[in-house]
Amino acid sequence: MRKIGVFICHCGINIAQNVDVDALTDYARTLPSVVVADHYKYMCSDNGARLIKDSIKKHALDIVVIAACSPRMHETFFRDKLTEGGANPYRLEIVNIREQCSWVHKDKPTATEKAKALIRSGVGKAQQDEPLTPSTIPVIPEALVIGAGIAGIQASLDLANDGFKVHLVDHDPSIGGHMAQLDKTFPTLDCAACILTPKMAEVANHKNIELLTYSHVQSVEGSIGNYTVKIQQKPRFVDTTKCTGCGDCAAACRLKNRVPSEFDQGMGNRSAVYMPFPQAVPLKYTIDPTKCLYLSRGKCGDEPLCKKACAQDAIAFDQKEEILERKVGAIVVATGYDLLDPAALYELGYEQHKDVITTLELERLINSSGPTKGEILRPSNQQKPKSVTFILCVGSRDETQCTWCCRIGCMTALKQIYLLQEKLPDIEINLCYQDVRSYGKGYEEFYRKVRGQHTNLFRGRPSEVRQKTDHLTMDIYDTTTNKLYEIQSDLVVLVPAMVPRATAAETARLLRLTLSGDGFFLEAHPKLRPMDTFVAGVFIAGCCQGPKDIQDTVAQASGAASRAATILSKKELEIDPMIAMVDEDACTGCGICVDICPYDARSINEKNRIAEVNSALCTGCGGCVAACPSNASIHKNFTKKQILNQVDDIL
Repeated sequence: MRKIGVFICHCGINIAQNVDVDALTDYARTLPSVVVADHYKYMCSDNGARLIKDSIKKHALDIVVIAACSPRMHETFFRDKLTEGGANPYRLEIVNIREQCSWVHKDKPTATEKAKALIRSGVGKAQQDEPLTPSTIPVIPEALVIGAGIAGIQASLDLANDGFKVHLVDHDPSIGGHMAQLDKTFPTLDCAACILTPKMAEVANHKNIELLTYSHVQSVEGSIGNYTVKIQQKPRFVDTTKCTGCGDCAAACRLKNRVPSEFDQGMGNRSAVYMPFPQAVPLKYTIDPTKCLYLSRGKCGDEPLCKKACAQDAIAFDQKEEILERKVGAIVVATGYDLLDPAALYELGYEQHKDVITTLELERLINSSGPTKGEILRPSNQQKPKSVTFILCVGSRDETQCTWCCRIGCMTALKQIYLLQEKLPDIEINLCYQDVRSYGKGYEEFYRKVRGQHTNLFRGRPSEVRQKTDHLTMDIYDTTTNKLYEIQSDLVVLVPAMVPRATAAETARLLRLTLSGDGFFLEAHPKLRPMDTFVAGVFIAGCCQGPKDIQDTVAQASGAASRAATILSKKELEIDPMIAMVDEDACTGCGICVDICPYDARSINEKNRIAEVNSALCTGCGGCVAACPSNASIHKNFTKKQILNQVDDIL
């Protein structure tokens, strides 16, 4: 005979205020196979856990039913308590009487009756629970980090310093990401390059880091502890073992300074053979095959001047792309973000007027290594502006574009206002805002400092930006003063929303990740597992998960590295046994379960034409069980008999 214990949590007053816990406990004692029922204010506390363990030992319980919150919160914790008490951890049922009962009812008698039905159904299912034993898989102690901005750099260094081999992949010719484009960082105004460049150099020289730039992940197969990754490395058409970074090739290029620079946001030019910026890592040149006359047209004068100019004979037009294969135990995704294209908001004139630019474009003008060597000049006439207007929340907090706050826009604008006033003391600054959000450490103080330095603040959304002879003009209704103003400005700076990378959906497909409604990667739990994904062994860090500043990005990157290290530090991992299995006698080998499985955990054995389950990949989602026409797919401890028992007991 099976012995079941029922334990009911008050969850403070979350459950107890709408459910009669005493009556619920008395009712649970009357259910079949229940030998003990008890309640406690916080069942997830030490005292609550001790109550469960002591009851298992005292009453020789083999099954435990806990009526509390969602199993997503504490299922792993309660499983550990069953193990400590001497019971099989997979003979545990968690009945959700908080979210599914107490929180959705105001009438206490009704909520109590519903809670009784939920516990009755939980006990009915639990009576059929079987003891399960987890399997184990070996772990490859190497990691893949996708994206080499500050998040990927930090995660790679943390893992490498822990002694693990790291393969760091980035699609650009150099690592650094968006942070490499910045001049100063808020609120301390530290030099961005002074912070980032040493870390970039450390990555390049670390014995445990393999740096794969100008590359992208082509495919990912396998599961936690044993992923096989194929990486496509594009040809640079420059032999990096010979290139010294001298720059003679770029100086000799026939398209010298005639190609818009992506790193400078089109505010400056580069050659067809180029290095993105002076501190690039690796410090090697790359030939752009779409712009190079020899590669795109087959002819560059009598001979390519870059090849003639290179004393090291490093120019290699015959280079081909390579497919590299690496085996890793864990993956960290740090692919970063894009900025919203302001052209989507036509009224702001981003593409119509040369003097309407973005904050990132202004960042390159301010930067001493930028196209103007740090001199602030209007794109239209290369003259110094006498007035600049910033427009916050371009596309963000907008139902038609991005409903979320970009989190860095306000502080970015305030920082640039401060730097502009340093460089051009007599300049007039206007700031058009909805709300100024300065939430971080030292942010509010920085805002107050800038606000007191002759900055005109207008609370409202400006109208259409119009060209008037040699300046731009717009109207704005200031909701603070209830007045309509006309603003005339030489330069308009838009603060665009932070949006997911254009490649986010493709990356999600490769790694079988889930995207949230806003298009960023979805974490397993926003509070308890913010770095984890729903794919075991894959973690997220930085702005690919959602907008954040540098401080939060670095913190999350270190957290993701720590989570990955918990896997890589083990020789083998236990695999949760609550997954799907196949009834070989019933399976017809139709393959429907293979097609329906989102985790590629199913395959057809070609010899006996029967479906097989890869236990390392299966997450127990149940999709195959629902799709199987012959009832051959069975979810362990979620069998049809158990589900029908639940339904019968509810009814």
